Amino acid sequence: MEQAYLPVTHRSLKPGDFFTFGMYPQTTDGQEQAILWRVLEQSDRGLLVLSEDILDCRRFHGQSAELKWRDSTEISWQDCDLRAWLNDEFYNTAFHEAEKSFIKTTLCTDNGENCPDTEDKVFLLSAAEVQELSRLNGKEWRRAAGTGYARIRKPDGCSLYVYDKSDKDNYILRDGQETGCSWWWLRTQGNKPSRVSFVGTGCSIRSYGNNSINGYGVRPALTLNLKDEV
Repeated sequence: MEQAYLPVTHRSLKPGDFFTFGMYPQTTDGQEQAILWRVLEQSDRGLLVLSEDILDCRRFHGQSAELKWRDSTEISWQDCDLRAWLNDEFYNTAFHEAEKSFIKTTLCTDNGENCPDTEDKVFLLSAAEVQELSRLNGKEWRRAAGTGYARIRKPDGCSLYVYDKSDKDNYILRDGQETGCSWWWLRTQGNKPSRVSFVGTGCSIRSYGNNSINGYGVRPALTLNLKDEV
C-alpha cells in the first residue's frame, strides 16, 4: 500500500496555512496537479481545510446539458447530485487509498430548514460555518477564482461564471495578474427549497442560487486527522 504523509506536522499547521494533498485536473487540457488546501481551523475534531481554488464547475443538482437554471427542483444537501459526486467521483479521483486514510468522516449540520444532518468524507461548507470561520480567519479567504479546468465548458453545459467588471474587490492576484473571482456553492438550503446558499465574488453569503444553475463553482472541504503519518 502506498504510504501517505502530511507535508508538515499538525503542531505547525494553523489557520491561514497552506499545503498540498491529493491530485485533480487543474489546467485547460485536464492535466492533474496537486491540490492546494487552506487550513481554516485546527481543533480536537481534526484539521478543517478548504481547497484554495475553485476546482470544478457543477450544478448543485441535475446533470443534463438540456437543464435550464429555471428548472430547479426542491432538493436538500442530503439528496443532491453534488454531494454524491463529491463523495464518490471526486473522492476517488483526487485521493489514493493511503491519502484517504487521513480523511475523517464529518458530521454536517446546518444543511437547511428540515434538511437532515449528513456524514461525509468530502463536503461543502455551510453558511453558518463560513460566518464562524470568518471570525477566525477574516473574510478574504472567501474570495476565490477557478482553475483553468474549472473555467472550461463541460459536456453537461456547466461553465464557471468569472467576474469581468470594474469592481476591484471582485478580483484576486494570481501570478501577478488580476483574475476575476467566481461564485461557489455552500451546502445550506437557500431562501426556498429549490435554492441554495453560495458565496459571491465580493465575499458575501447569498441565499438565492437556483440549484440547477450551471455557472457556480465547487470548493471541496475535508476534515483531516492530526496524525503525522498513516
